[in-house]
Amino acid sequence: MRWPFIAHIIGILLVFLGLSMMAPLLVSLYYHDLARDSFIRTIGITLVAGILLIFLSKGHGRDDYINQKEGMATVALAWAAISFFGALPFYLCPEFTTFTDAFFESVSGFTTTGSSVMTHIEGASKSLLFWRSLIQWLGGMGIIVLSLAILPFLGVGGIQLYKAEVPSPVPDKLTPRLSDSAKILWMVYAGITVIEIIFLLGGGMTLFEASCHALTTLPTGGFSIKNASIAHYDSAFFDYVIVVFMVLAGINFSLHYQMLRGKPLVFWEDTECRVFLGLTLGVTLLITWDIQGSVYPSFKEAFRFASFQVTSIITTTGFATADYEHFPGMSQVLLFICMFVGASAGSTGGGMKCARIIVCFKYCYRELFKIIHRRSISHVKVNNTVIPDEVLRTIMGFLALYIGLFILSSILLACMGVDMMTAFGAVAACIGNIGPGFGTVGPTENFAHLPMMGKWLLAWCMLLGRLEIYTVIILFVPEFWKT
Repeated sequence: MRWPFIAHIIGILLVFLGLSMMAPLLVSLYYHDLARDSFIRTIGITLVAGILLIFLSKGHGRDDYINQKEGMATVALAWAAISFFGALPFYLCPEFTTFTDAFFESVSGFTTTGSSVMTHIEGASKSLLFWRSLIQWLGGMGIIVLSLAILPFLGVGGIQLYKAEVPSPVPDKLTPRLSDSAKILWMVYAGITVIEIIFLLGGGMTLFEASCHALTTLPTGGFSIKNASIAHYDSAFFDYVIVVFMVLAGINFSLHYQMLRGKPLVFWEDTECRVFLGLTLGVTLLITWDIQGSVYPSFKEAFRFASFQVTSIITTTGFATADYEHFPGMSQVLLFICMFVGASAGSTGGGMKCARIIVCFKYCYRELFKIIHRRSISHVKVNNTVIPDEVLRTIMGFLALYIGLFILSSILLACMGVDMMTAFGAVAACIGNIGPGFGTVGPTENFAHLPMMGKWLLAWCMLLGRLEIYTVIILFVPEFWKT
């Protein structure tokens, strides 16, 4: 393990993070809010720490190869460092009284979870609210992926960082050069964000409101600058605009690029995309049927609120326009299941991912088929491509770890005095990077009341979910550190 090389990469990422804090500082200067000094101090601390790491590791930053162990360690440690320094603006502002709360908010932002401990969002400084939105946007496509786009010194070795961070069972390279692929993904990501800002401006939001909500829609983050989230606006136009962009964010971004290159049927030709869109529509119609009459008087209203809640949960965005805990039992169960399914691989969404769910069901069917036809030779295929046994084992192991860690974390949270519904809901929301859960952390509440150790546990769950479990959990396997 080349620690100086890892320190060099983390140092450069911290310098980038410090420079990105200039944006909320400019917002603070424009609005003359009280967070200016907090950002100035944080920028100084972050830049000094980054430059110091670069200086101490001088001469170790131009290697052209990163092995798998170094890639995983770099990504995990980089995300921990970025979350730590990203918490400083929160900690130095009066809205946060403990570093635990500040770190929880920072991790929730960078991992695009959207769970919050802020009790009076609208009373916070505008620059702090912009920082909450910006860190979700940066974390959505990935800090490491961004570094691959702008830091060519990583060379071909960057593929290990890409594999360790990108939320996909099989990461897509759009071009032979990984840095070019990263640039394409970020260009598509930024382009769709700008388009959403334009639509929200057209509906009557201010530039600040439109920017903050677009910056948290595309990464499927869900931080809002309003206490009541999107429900504050009570606008069908905003609801449907955000639904459309949440769906776009939940689709593999490589498909967006292919469509822009003249393949209009690429969404339909992709099995995972068809399943994701079909599942979203199907659950929406079921919940619409369930809440029509019992919660909302008309089909139009029921469909509007059902579509928003379903899309927000399945894409793991976490925006809210209604308190789904007042929905009938069937609707709540369906939404809870959606928390685990998640969006498409290669999207900014969290959860298990539709690709893994598809492969799991096909694998189970193959095993049943082989029981009946013992001498048959069959393969698991997705998009007419055979899934190698190595990938199958990785996917099945991931699903087992995901469920196991969900159960273990729920038990630990319950041991801290949290009721069962809240424990299950909070862990599902955090490990799936969703935001709101069930119980006392539902869509109209927040995570501020949870015990201190519970917040650290949930922050750990957020990192597990964002980095696809393996990248984090493998650091605790003794064999990983053996040469």
